[in-house]
Amino acid sequence: MSADEETEGLFDAPGARSSGGGGAGSLSSARHAAAPLAVRMRPRTLEELVGQEQLRAPGSPLRQLVEGDQSMSLLLWGPPGTGKTTIASILSQQTDRRFVEVSAVSAGVKEVRAAIDSARRELVSTGHETVLFVDEVHRFSKAQQDALLPGVENRWVTLVAATTENPFFSVISPLLSRSLLLRLESLTDDDVRAVLRQAVADERGLGGAYEVDDQALDHLVRLAGGDARRSLTYLEAAAGAAAARGSTTVDLETAETAVDQAAVRYDRQGDQHYDVTSAFIKSVRGSDADAALHYLARMITAGEDPRFIARRLVILASEDVGLADPTALTTAVAAAQAVQLIGMPEAQLNLAHATIALAVAPKSNAVTTAIGAAVADVKAGRIGPVPAHLRDAHYSGAKDLGHGATYVYSHDAPYGIARQQYLPDVVADAEYYRPTELGAEKATKERWARVRRLIRGG
Repeated sequence: MSADEETEGLFDAPGARSSGGGGAGSLSSARHAAAPLAVRMRPRTLEELVGQEQLRAPGSPLRQLVEGDQSMSLLLWGPPGTGKTTIASILSQQTDRRFVEVSAVSAGVKEVRAAIDSARRELVSTGHETVLFVDEVHRFSKAQQDALLPGVENRWVTLVAATTENPFFSVISPLLSRSLLLRLESLTDDDVRAVLRQAVADERGLGGAYEVDDQALDHLVRLAGGDARRSLTYLEAAAGAAAARGSTTVDLETAETAVDQAAVRYDRQGDQHYDVTSAFIKSVRGSDADAALHYLARMITAGEDPRFIARRLVILASEDVGLADPTALTTAVAAAQAVQLIGMPEAQLNLAHATIALAVAPKSNAVTTAIGAAVADVKAGRIGPVPAHLRDAHYSGAKDLGHGATYVYSHDAPYGIARQQYLPDVVADAEYYRPTELGAEKATKERWARVRRLIRGG
């Protein structure tokens, strides 16, 4: 879709348009057969909305707004895929209010003022109220947010603004004080599973044309990480992969292929470059300084970019040496800086210095495996909310959210180490860093074991 097509119909002003009373606006105009699955499956009523029970309860501000009993401006704050845009879509369909959508990505002050002026004229001439939906309001500058204030303060518009950023930081105080803040939580795995099952069966989705087995469904749920839109995007890709195989079943292999497959290709003419680089890295990792110098000399002689070599050494210092020799990274970074300052051919001395130092250093890949395990958990969706006592409590409104209430200041505890939970509940028992007994890391291992017991009470 072009940018013009995407913004068409957003403003009731010269050269643009918006939906009329009860109209669906641009949020619903994309619900054609070729629209993405996540768009086609967007809930049409609050009853269809999955999760966010606290916002859908009888008498809640959101329900009052949808049912038309009361006008108020809302700030919807939550992670991606939790229903912010969906709530705006529901408002556009279930109320008799006129609906106008503004994207903070493409709209400026002029467009915002045009939308508000149009809403004011509509209200005066027909008594018809306007809902102004601003997506990604945190992208608006202060001037753009200031332009919203007259419309909100005089209730010429009912503002519904969505943001993934903390509004206490990203939204100006006057706008924040004139709006009701509704916080959306990440969807649970059961919520996401329900979204996927509905999409498989619903005529707006896959219409029962595909069968998704339990293992594949669990895989898609894990990867979604509480994001309904992401889960539907993955499901659509998996169904497409099944169709390409002439199958109507989405099994685990198909889901993995559709979502996780990464094809990495290199120009065949570059084989020598990659082979020598690989041999260089593996020789340093293998502690053979002579072999490492041989491949370094071949790269230098062939005219390899010395900055590329330096970057590889900096990576290797953490990847293969790590805390077995804490000075390895310092040496590699110094060599990289020397390459920039001195240039070739003299900088070959600095590269050789770092190469030998890293080759003869004790080796540990504990840093590599630690970050790898942590990233794997995050990609698998094990990313529970930050414990309330660790959340930032320095801004206005944080105390009302319960941030920092039970935090123990480490320096007030014996040895400067407080016993309290730092990890989210879902990974509370994780052990990512497993130090070796090689080189200086042996002392680190002993200290980390003692510190971990103090923190976690083990």
